[in-house]
Amino acid sequence: MRVHVLQLIVGDKLISDSFNSVGLHLISAGTVLDSSDIHMLNRHNVDYVEIYPRTDDPAPAPSQEADRPIHNTQLRLFENAITGIKSLFESIQGGSAIHDDEVESAFNPLLEDIKEEKDVVSLLLTLNSTDDYTLQHSVQVGMLSYYLAKWMNKSEKEAHLIGKAGYLHDIGKCKIPPEILNKPSKLTADEFNEIQKHTIYGYDIIRKSLKDETVALVALQHHERMDGSGYPLRKSGTDIHSYSRIVAVADVYSAMISKRVYRDKRDLLFVLRELHKMSFGELDPKITQVFIRNMIPNFIGKKVVLSDGREGAIVMTNPSDFFRPLIKINNQFLDLSQLVDVEIATIWV
Repeated sequence: MRVHVLQLIVGDKLISDSFNSVGLHLISAGTVLDSSDIHMLNRHNVDYVEIYPRTDDPAPAPSQEADRPIHNTQLRLFENAITGIKSLFESIQGGSAIHDDEVESAFNPLLEDIKEEKDVVSLLLTLNSTDDYTLQHSVQVGMLSYYLAKWMNKSEKEAHLIGKAGYLHDIGKCKIPPEILNKPSKLTADEFNEIQKHTIYGYDIIRKSLKDETVALVALQHHERMDGSGYPLRKSGTDIHSYSRIVAVADVYSAMISKRVYRDKRDLLFVLRELHKMSFGELDPKITQVFIRNMIPNFIGKKVVLSDGREGAIVMTNPSDFFRPLIKINNQFLDLSQLVDVEIATIWV
C-alpha cells in the first residue's frame, strides 16, 4: 500500500526500493523500517513509499532507540551547559569579557553527546531544569539550532557554529534589569523597548569579546522577521543572515514550549502548528518546513493526555494535518483530524 512518509511506523516493510529526488538510492526493497530509516526518508524529502499491508494494530513496534531513556550523562551535560551560560552572564555583569574556550567547554560536550540522538522530542521532554527560563532557553536554542543545521545538511563544523550562535543568542539579556526581564505582567512600552535592546547588547558583547561577526549578527538579528515586522532593525527576507533565520525558528519553538513567568508552557505539537502559521510571513518558510518535517516523526509512540481527560498514545501522523494525529486509547483509535473539539493537552515520554 502507498503511504505518506509521515504515516510510517517502525516495523513497516518496503515493497520497492526508495530513492530521493536526484535518484540516490536510500533504502532497499524488503527492508523492515526502524526509526532511523524513517528519519532518513524525511531528511531526503521523500513523500510517499510503498509498503506491505499491515496485519497488526497501527501501534508502533517496540524500538530500543525509541524506548531508550535519556542517559544521566546528558542530564549532567545539560546542567553543565546551563551553568556555563550563567557564568558567562555573571562575567559580563561583573565587567569582564567572555572567552571562546569558556563557551566551547560549557556547550560543546553536550553537542558531542547528543549528536547521534534522533528523538529530539524525548530530549526536550526529559532535559528540563529548575533554573530560570533565560538560562535553560539558551541551551535549548543552541541544541535545536544545531539539529536544524544538520537537518539542512550543513557540515558538522558549520552546525557546531550555528549551535554556538544559538547558545549565545540571548547573551545581551545579562544587561537587562531583572525586574523587567522577569516581570510577570504585561510590559509597558518603555520596558518592551528596553527588552528589545538585548539584541544590540548581545551583538556588542560577542563582537568585542569573541571577535566573531557572524555569531554576533545572530544575537542582533534573531528577532528579525521575514516580513520586516521584527526588531531591532526591521530587516526582512534575505537581508537577514541565514544563521539568524535558523536560530529564529529554534528560538520561537523553545520559547513557546517553555514555562514563562507570565504563562504556562505549551504542548510541543501545538507549538509546531504555531510555527507553521508563522512560516507564512514571519519565519523562513523553508527552514520552518525542515524543522517541522524532522520533528513530526518523533511524536509517534509518545503518551498524551487529551483536553477531555482521556489518555492514550500517538500511533500515526495524519499527512493532511500533521498536527492532529491518530491516537490509540486502549483498543480504540481516535483520528483528531475528525474531532475538532478535542486537543492534545499534554505529551510525555
